[in-house]
Amino acid sequence: MELDDDDWGLSAEDFDFLERDAQQRIAQQQLQQQQCSFSSSSSCFLNQNQQNLRDNTQANFDSFSYKVDSLLPEHNTLPSLVAPMAKSDESSKGLQKLSVKFLLHASGNVAAKFPYDPVLVAAVRKIPKAAWNAKERLWILPLDSLSSAEKVFNEISGYNIEVDSLDPLVQRALTAASAVQDLIEWYDRIPDCIESKLLPFQREGVRFALQHGGRILLADEMGLGKTLQAIAVTACVRDSWPVLILTPSSLRLHWALMIQQWLNISSSDILVVLSQWSGSNRSGFTIVSSNTKGTIHLDGLFNIISYDIVPKLQNVLMESDFKVLIADESHFLKNAQAKRTTASLPIIKKAQYAILLSGTPALSRPIELFKQLEALYPAVYKNVHEYGNRYCRGGVFGVYQGASNHEELHILMKATIMIRRLKRDVLSELPLKRRQQVFLELADKDMKQINALFRELEVIKSKIKACTSKEELESLKFCEKNLINKIYTDSAEAKIPAVLDYLGTVIEAGCKFLIFAHHQPMIDAIHEFLLRKKVGCIRIDGSTPPASRHTLVTDFQDKDVVKAAVLSIKAGGVGLTLTAASTVIFAELSWTPGDLIQAEDRAHRIGQVSSVNVHYLLANDTVDDIIWDVVQSKLENLGQVLDGHENTLEVSASQQRSSPAKQKTLHSFIKRCSNMDNPEHQAKLKFPKN
Repeated sequence: MELDDDDWGLSAEDFDFLERDAQQRIAQQQLQQQQCSFSSSSSCFLNQNQQNLRDNTQANFDSFSYKVDSLLPEHNTLPSLVAPMAKSDESSKGLQKLSVKFLLHASGNVAAKFPYDPVLVAAVRKIPKAAWNAKERLWILPLDSLSSAEKVFNEISGYNIEVDSLDPLVQRALTAASAVQDLIEWYDRIPDCIESKLLPFQREGVRFALQHGGRILLADEMGLGKTLQAIAVTACVRDSWPVLILTPSSLRLHWALMIQQWLNISSSDILVVLSQWSGSNRSGFTIVSSNTKGTIHLDGLFNIISYDIVPKLQNVLMESDFKVLIADESHFLKNAQAKRTTASLPIIKKAQYAILLSGTPALSRPIELFKQLEALYPAVYKNVHEYGNRYCRGGVFGVYQGASNHEELHILMKATIMIRRLKRDVLSELPLKRRQQVFLELADKDMKQINALFRELEVIKSKIKACTSKEELESLKFCEKNLINKIYTDSAEAKIPAVLDYLGTVIEAGCKFLIFAHHQPMIDAIHEFLLRKKVGCIRIDGSTPPASRHTLVTDFQDKDVVKAAVLSIKAGGVGLTLTAASTVIFAELSWTPGDLIQAEDRAHRIGQVSSVNVHYLLANDTVDDIIWDVVQSKLENLGQVLDGHENTLEVSASQQRSSPAKQKTLHSFIKRCSNMDNPEHQAKLKFPKN
């Protein structure tokens, strides 16, 4: 009966070796025969060579026969097939040289790589939990087996073993990561109201944070709910509150509202440090001015400050006992020389739990990661030159602007501190479209005119209530309508600085996006801002010739360098397919909710392969107060229900939409404005009430 490979008890490696050995010996015989043909004593030499060949062949056959005769379970290990040959080489050339290289595997384990040799195979099989990966032809070892693996190879006698181990920086990082406390048991501390709303990949993100001791870089792509995951992690370490949140200035109110929405704490326990504040603070947050001359007391359960204020408050922050810290958009710390970086790092290092959030972790520019890595593991990433020489080679004059060992760095980060998911990785878990409110902070100087107009509107409303003459009433109604239009226009201009500030964070994400506006000054400001930032963009508004639109749309759809489309709600909201973007931003609202839906659907249409995220930029005490409630109400009337996920509305792919011609118009909003003083209206304000 013929035996197959497994019946012989030989691995593919063993057969490969026997075949190579036979080929080498045949080649050696042929070479010696050629040499002997030119020698005067060729016959004698040839006879001796043939005798040696017969002896060696017989020895190999005997060894092979031993293998066949020993096909028993207890002989499942590789025998010493080549020991005699190794000694023969030893006697003629000295110790045989064998090389072993350790490298970091994509699985997060260690891999041992070496040319096949039975001696090395026999040695690696002594390493605990070592496993052969036939597909990649590597031996995979758990991280904690690395030291024993090095010892096993170094103790091989009779050979010159060269072991190329992991870089010291890599070893330090792995050692530090393995020493952190696994907090996965704390996952059950997440309130049910949060846990039940987490998507599967978000639950995985929270577990990753806990398993890595609560010090991680959460690097999910923009729109995957990093904020909610971070809030869920803080809920697991509630015993270590208060919490400090560092964020770009445009996202401070967004964080306050998210915390208020998801956590059962008083609004007054959410402290927000602002450089200036002119809003009405309906949500009841504790607002502290950073410009105060006295000492600032950060005594909230959640304390939210922007990066640009950190240098000013550094002493206060260092003296405070913040054990839990969130650094949103942590790529703001990429510049080692920036004041916000030098001021923020000691605070992050001091915290027991630190969650860094960034949708753009700069994996292609390793030097920009160093400060974030140092913040999380200061004992590991303590020398920028060691890091730069390993991962940033190619720089000039000591500035490490290149990239080297890129794959190793990526694997190292994933094995120790980073979890990153892209939309395409979790697309099946995402809703088709998600809307999110982003609340902007407007400066006092930008609000003065609007505040004056609102006071004037209140006077007109009072006169309308007291009016008894029909002619006078019509005149007052006309003035009211014009005044609201004036508020609409001035609100757009007041929002421009805050909108541009927010756009800066979107640009950092590097994704394609659509941004809609209505008024010309807003559209102009956005377009000019993108050009100054050297962001490739197209612009379509009422002045764009119809013949040019197709070319502009094609550029946006097909060219990677074109990142933004600046669109007017009316002109750019219909007839265009811009599915290359999955992020839609509204710098302004429209009087007609149907216009907003039409504009959203420039991205959310056939051909879109991702989930669409829609961001509405709203400002307190502007026309947004008047418009948003009716917009939201109308959307709900269209069958869209609040699902609670990051304060968004879920849209069904098969929803029925009413005609835009039936949407509410300006008259409805005047009526809405007239009801501002009605106590029943207060429950409908866009801010949640306590």
